[in-house]
Amino acid sequence: MCIFIDTCIAIEGWIIIITNIHGEAREDYIKDVFEKFGQVKNLHLNLDRRTGFLKGYAFLEFENFVDAKRAIDEMDGTILLNQKIHVDWAFVQEKK
Repeated sequence: MCIFIDTCIAIEGWIIIITNIHGEAREDYIKDVFEKFGQVKNLHLNLDRRTGFLKGYAFLEFENFVDAKRAIDEMDGTILLNQKIHVDWAFVQEKK
């Protein structure tokens, strides 16, 4: 069985998820890398309370679909701080 999905807009913008981020990456660095695709409205990094390092993923919000889609298309599978990252939509819904 094949499930088709569509992207979903969040309350205020288009949110992507970036996974396999290096544990020592910093917010300003990630923001700088992704701002070439458009204005980053919000960036949320989850930190490990024990170590202070990233848990390996981040949520990044763009104001419009085109910027978010371009970031996914151009950054998915690229190397960031010597690690291959994965970039995709954070929210999707099943097509009916």
